[in-house]
Amino acid sequence: MERIDLLMIGIGQLVTPPGNVPRCGQQMKEVQVIKDAAVAIREGRIVTFGPVELVLERLTDIEVAAIVDVGGRMVTPGLIDPHTHLVHGGSREHELALKRSGVSYLDILAQGGGILSTVQSTRAASEQELFTKAYRSLDEMLLQGVTTIEAKSGYGLSVEDELKQLRVAKQLNDMHTIDIVSTFMGAHAVPLAYKGRTEDYVDLVIHEMLPMVAEHGLAEFCDVFCEHGVFSVEQSRRILLKGREYGLIPKLHADEIQPLGGAELAGEIGAISAEHLLAATDKGLAAMAEHGVIPVLLPGTSFNLGLDRHARARDMIDIHELPVALSTDYNPGSCPTESIQLIMMLASLNLKMTPEEILTACTINAANALGRGHEIGSIEIGKRADLTIYDAPNLAYLPYHFGVNHTFGVIKNGKVGVWNRKLMTNREEAGQ
Repeated sequence: MERIDLLMIGIGQLVTPPGNVPRCGQQMKEVQVIKDAAVAIREGRIVTFGPVELVLERLTDIEVAAIVDVGGRMVTPGLIDPHTHLVHGGSREHELALKRSGVSYLDILAQGGGILSTVQSTRAASEQELFTKAYRSLDEMLLQGVTTIEAKSGYGLSVEDELKQLRVAKQLNDMHTIDIVSTFMGAHAVPLAYKGRTEDYVDLVIHEMLPMVAEHGLAEFCDVFCEHGVFSVEQSRRILLKGREYGLIPKLHADEIQPLGGAELAGEIGAISAEHLLAATDKGLAAMAEHGVIPVLLPGTSFNLGLDRHARARDMIDIHELPVALSTDYNPGSCPTESIQLIMMLASLNLKMTPEEILTACTINAANALGRGHEIGSIEIGKRADLTIYDAPNLAYLPYHFGVNHTFGVIKNGKVGVWNRKLMTNREEAGQ
């Protein structure tokens, strides 16, 4: 240990799930709590952590470049949002009255609204317009304590417009404090030009979109909306397996509205995650557990759509011993929010998850849903120094005191990204 770039002291509670792998079932309740703690960082990595006296003893005769006192606040691993539709044009507030009058999500889509409405706005927007809009959302996420997100395409639904979305996500990853992991989701809906010709559109995704995405190295994952009236299980299988041939790891929008068999498919092909899962069957959940698929639950979506059911998080944790992750599903239609802390509250209220399970779901399990458990998601020696600092005395306070942002500061890759609730990024570099 040569020199320390940053030493964090004054940590009232340092709270983290242990290890690098997904935490399954009852393991989700097991978190490490260290009182009066400190964390030492060098070159963006955690060098040592623990009770402050022990850390200072380890640093005897070692140069410390900077010291940050967090004033007795709670610190956790940086929060991770593993399912977003970050890059898109426009908004859909005009659909709110339809939803509240009882028109279903799939009916709005069938009428050319929903996703297809956002497709029109996204196609009409320039890359700079998409970049500027998404950059603002990333700022909101960073202020909420989020340090890594996943961003899906799927609002282009043509070769060029899907590539446009993914290029913007890549540029944002290069320029924003938050790390962005890209997912290709050309099979998000069937565009109007292919209405009644879903098989032809599937061929377009497989034979034209996937090769171009792979050639340009624009995505790490491939996702499909496997749902009645969108893409069948067989069509989803074909797309995901072909994506895997191009090096894209499969994910799946599964059983969101109807029990179509998406969870079973996720298990069959060994997807890294299956997401939504409101209508997943016990058979589907068992298949996911058998094959190590991470369920990513999106309680903000069922809340915003006014549904009377939610994903069965307790069954997933208690019966199937699955490693549940949580995410915002930030998108312009079914869940227009960047607030991961709102999701934490809804996970407590509607999914009946404990504060410890919620933290695990938003950190190490979310990290593994993105294939990054070895780098982020827990406070461990050698991992990236991604940390969130809260104006909160303990974990239970986060879902308890709802409707406010508890984040005081964010350390990203060992550098201060948020302090005293204010962004510390260089806005000029981002052209904002």
